[in-house]
Amino acid sequence: MIEFRNVTKILSGTKVLNNLSFKIEKGETFVIIGRSGTGKTVTLKHIAGLLEPDSGQILVGGEQMNGISKSQRDRLREKIGFVFQSGALINWMTVEENIALPLIEHKLYPPDEIKRIVEEKMDLLQLTSARDKMPAEISGGMKKRASLARVLVRNPEIILYDEPTSGLDPVMSSLINTIINQLKKDYTITQVVVTHDMDSAYAVGDRIAMLYDGKIIQCDEPDGIRNTDNPIVRQFISGSLEGPIDVL
Repeated sequence: MIEFRNVTKILSGTKVLNNLSFKIEKGETFVIIGRSGTGKTVTLKHIAGLLEPDSGQILVGGEQMNGISKSQRDRLREKIGFVFQSGALINWMTVEENIALPLIEHKLYPPDEIKRIVEEKMDLLQLTSARDKMPAEISGGMKKRASLARVLVRNPEIILYDEPTSGLDPVMSSLINTIINQLKKDYTITQVVVTHDMDSAYAVGDRIAMLYDGKIIQCDEPDGIRNTDNPIVRQFISGSLEGPIDVL
């Protein structure tokens, strides 16, 4: 479903992605972990076609995402939904209006059908009580769920999550994890999750990949990561100050 072939990206003189290669299967939840600034979000933006690599190939559904025309890229991006860390809701719209916006903008359905779809997604994500509220009036957890609902109304084949549990309490984090798992079970959506939250990574990941110095240094099932012998991965997942990772 998604494949990186020897992808390199240099930003501000730093090689953020260094000959990066990996493959994500259809219907898989693939988790990317790693320190801040190691290229996790940059990787998501390459999948979404928001950044172009300096070299290498990115395939989405067997088609190349990079080095193509805007119209070709826009067609591929129709398959992809991006849940931003901040939620990226429009402040002057209600929760319901934010969720409905992609359907209204693209004139995909008549008003009654849009209303039905939006209500279905609000119910799925436990947002019905917040439908008439503005983004400033709802919690961080509701903002993230509203952002996800806005993605789901387009029925994407791929969902990209940037730190979906960041800033949330443990109960709300568990709800987000449950929703991610439910989407995989009910809709066979391919999901890529960038996170620092190891509890979340273990809860949702079919495989977990650690990005370090622009490359994946280990990619394994959750138990393989949890019981790793790699000293860099072990230091990161334990949060230890002792080890090969420079903490200064």
